[in-house]
Amino acid sequence: MVKKEKNISLKGLHGRPVPTDVFYTEEGGNKPVLLFCHGYKGFKDWGAWNIMGEEFAKNGFLFIKFNFAFNGGTLDEPIDFPDLDAFGENTYTKELDDLEVLINWICSEDFPFIEIADLSRFTLMGHSRGGGVVVVKAGEDERIQKLITLSAVSDFGDRFPQGQELEAWRQKGIAYIENSRTKQQMPHLFDFYEDFKANEERLTISRSAKKLQIPTLIIHGTADPTVELENAHDLHDWIKNSELFLLEGSDHVFEVSHPWEKEELPPSMEKIVQKASEFIKG
Repeated sequence: MVKKEKNISLKGLHGRPVPTDVFYTEEGGNKPVLLFCHGYKGFKDWGAWNIMGEEFAKNGFLFIKFNFAFNGGTLDEPIDFPDLDAFGENTYTKELDDLEVLINWICSEDFPFIEIADLSRFTLMGHSRGGGVVVVKAGEDERIQKLITLSAVSDFGDRFPQGQELEAWRQKGIAYIENSRTKQQMPHLFDFYEDFKANEERLTISRSAKKLQIPTLIIHGTADPTVELENAHDLHDWIKNSELFLLEGSDHVFEVSHPWEKEELPPSMEKIVQKASEFIKG
């Protein structure tokens, strides 16, 4: 039976909590740790991430997922985006700080699940923008032993507007993008771009990827309309010890949508859980 601890409040480094979930079973010995990062306009309870967490727990993992502190959710309302002001203040470096908070917590003597955690088998996994974040973090944190990316971006700089659009953003200090599902106008302060430029060397994914020595599994759908397949090939070329696992015809979210009303994963996600479990235990 899978046990769940939901919405644990961890203290973030920038004045906002980091809501965190832990999934595990009491059977078996010490469990490999799998820490999952959501993507842009994402959250830890999106779609089938909870079912995915249950499946990893059934496979013998201590599975942990969380909301980035500035993803637009709150501790009381971790789903969707009740705090758009916070969303607008997010940056890549804040997300890396949140990930540091999680890793430090998991590796500390105060970690509530320390007695069932095997920290010698600590894997980071990230989806989309979160996939880029985990590549950067794995490149600077030796506590991470394996890495998995799902539909990951390979270049943060390419995601920003250019030319007149960038200049208009600079002059206004804020820009908006519509969430196609919730219809919210989601803000981005220009600070987001300035933070990227100020930390561009650290945030260049290729730089981190080329340094990586740990085993890495790169998962991507061949029909991803959001993050082109070329991103996966880039990561595979840069990361020496990497395996490319392509899901033929699958999209950016592997046929999942939000809300996810079914009790099981779609076939693509079932394949991902099986492949990732084998990769971590192998």
